Amino acid sequence: MFAVISAQREMADLKYSPEALKDLDEIWDYIYSDLCNPDAADHTVDAILVKTESLREFPFSGAPLDTISRIHSDYRFVPANNFLAFYRVQDGVVYIDRILYGRRDCLRTLLGLK
Repeated sequence: MFAVISAQREMADLKYSPEALKDLDEIWDYIYSDLCNPDAADHTVDAILVKTESLREFPFSGAPLDTISRIHSDYRFVPANNFLAFYRVQDGVVYIDRILYGRRDCLRTLLGLK
């Protein structure tokens, strides 16, 4: 006879910065208004939210920032469509700091470099 062991994983809290929420609004507005594609706007933002929500269960699944730069920090990122969600994990909380278009100079924007 075998015992069934159920391992429950503690889910991390997820918090979006005001800048990340503004990024989501701007992404949706641009695709909806400038590209005249409301379905794509909804789909894109939904895909980003699904990807960031998955960080509750797997907070360290994103790549460390230093895999794409020489800058050492506690930032990680996950791709979602053409966007990158930059986040940090501290004390069981995932902080989504920015959601930026992947072809932009994300590091300058993320880190406030000139």
